[in-house]
Amino acid sequence: MSKAAAKLEELRTLVSEGLVARAELEAEEQKLVALRGQLQATLKQIADSDTRVAQINTERELAKKQATASVKLIAKQYGSLSASAVMLRYNGPVTWSLGNLDTIQNFFSSKFGHSLPTSALGQSATHNRLGYDHRNAVDVALHPDSTEGRALINYLEGQGIPFLAFRAAIPGVATGPHIHIGSPSHRLS
Repeated sequence: MSKAAAKLEELRTLVSEGLVARAELEAEEQKLVALRGQLQATLKQIADSDTRVAQINTERELAKKQATASVKLIAKQYGSLSASAVMLRYNGPVTWSLGNLDTIQNFFSSKFGHSLPTSALGQSATHNRLGYDHRNAVDVALHPDSTEGRALINYLEGQGIPFLAFRAAIPGVATGPHIHIGSPSHRLS
């Protein structure tokens, strides 16, 4: 940028002395304006990126704090529900297996008119990467606080089916909001 400004000053001198055409000076002035515009755009992108990184770090710290927040136990008819700001865990007495999924799918489709949005049926590449045994569990791509999520949770509790419901990502545990049907997955050995 400073080279372009120095060249522009040199051209102004040459134009005033009649050695260079004014059109050449105007072309160089336009190039300098364009360079300044590119610089401003780049500086804005850097500032926006810095702001987004700070937001992500803040959200990550908040998620860590919420994940370690105290857990309340609530007595239920068939089991216990533990809740934190990020996660609900229901330890229902029913022994869950993937063979029981049809009844949940039937409930959901009859109530909402579309199929249960399963995101992982049994073991998946994501669970392998996280190191969890997810062979006898189902992940449902619903936020637990959504209308459909609350209805599914109420159904699971009413049937005594164990589940975990995540309201947000928890590093190393959950990639985002979803409902995990079945007992908690254990670490692979």
